Amino acid sequence: MGIDSGLPDFRGRHGFWRAYPALGRQGIAFTSIASPQAFRDTPLLAWGFYGHRLALYRSTTPHAGFALLRDWARALPAACVIFTSNVDGQFQRAGFDEEVVTECHGSLHFLQCLEPCCDAIWPADEFIPDVDREQCLLRNAPPACPHCGGMARPNVLMFGDAEWIEHRTAAQARRLERALQRAARPVVIEIGAGQAVPTVRRFGERLAFTRRAPIIRINPHEPDIHGLTVGVSLPLGALEALQAIASLRG
Repeated sequence: MGIDSGLPDFRGRHGFWRAYPALGRQGIAFTSIASPQAFRDTPLLAWGFYGHRLALYRSTTPHAGFALLRDWARALPAACVIFTSNVDGQFQRAGFDEEVVTECHGSLHFLQCLEPCCDAIWPADEFIPDVDREQCLLRNAPPACPHCGGMARPNVLMFGDAEWIEHRTAAQARRLERALQRAARPVVIEIGAGQAVPTVRRFGERLAFTRRAPIIRINPHEPDIHGLTVGVSLPLGALEALQAIASLRG
């Protein structure tokens, strides 16, 4: 969903290294840098990677497809909910109410203690990362935990992550389930949900099988929709597909 806003595509090792050539030169995979252990072993490199992403997400304007979804949602007689594995906060920036968004992998806009010393989660607003993009290294001090003074990390679910504090996401998920229970028959618009990390795809397919929810699957690389009860496959990018749907709606 974020690619049409200019955000990098991490699909595949080489796609990730094109976005972060300093990590490519060192042969560091996404699964290695996106881990709690990276913050312990190479904190300035880990925060260089995540700090750059945080600054990028803060400065990126969501593409026009977000506004189309937002306007359709506002015109619906029933509720609209967002279930996303993206940690970029782009739905909120596009004007979606925080109460309707579930970020199943957390959000880069929030922090937690690396240890963790407690289960606190707090906004990352006061942290302004200064990153050497050539080396992917943080120049300024990493954010600190206000409770123990140790280093903080993003409140996102990483690889090999037993320390992720999930109560913020769990509260979002409870709101989501309550909203779905009120829906007689939900409709799923699934955008860019691949099979490498299939969290979002499985969420939509669960609704298809348990609630007979029709799925509109928008995916330029993995559009197959075989086996679902009702579905439409659009092998397109997010913005192109949403604009095409808008043109048909008139």
